[in-house]
Amino acid sequence: MNQRILIAYATRAGSTAEIAAAIGESLAARGYSVDVKSIKEKPNPAPYAAVVLGSAIRMGGWLPEAAAYIKAHQATLAALPVSLFTVHMLNTGADEASRAARQEYLKAVRPLLPAAEAVYFEGLMNFSRLSFLDRAIAKMVKSVEADRRDWAAIRSWTPAALAA
Repeated sequence: MNQRILIAYATRAGSTAEIAAAIGESLAARGYSVDVKSIKEKPNPAPYAAVVLGSAIRMGGWLPEAAAYIKAHQATLAALPVSLFTVHMLNTGADEASRAARQEYLKAVRPLLPAAEAVYFEGLMNFSRLSFLDRAIAKMVKSVEADRRDWAAIRSWTPAALAA
């Protein structure tokens, strides 16, 4: 059985890349052959048994390059088990409004991968990692610098398609 897993991610400030790497290390420790790649590398998903896709959130949705990657590989991805992870700093509550807002993050990609499992991880806000424009926007909306990544939850997460 092919146990090669692709973890492809889109990031702006590196937090999503670090989370992707941690997921990859965790899956590799469980015996999977894992490739962790930036979506900017345009990895071909075809040779993999499953794909995990992740993106940071900007302006209320997945990064444009992540959505474009899914559109470009939609037919291949539709034939594979796919899991999605979203890295965000807002809408972190257990209330219905927060859950609904998290679902909105996927509005550009959910129609392309309607059966994909989705998980949400809180991220890192470090102004020194942001571009000048992103830093200005973050300060304008009163973002607070914080590292809210739950490494235990990230490392213990197993995509549903692999848990079976």
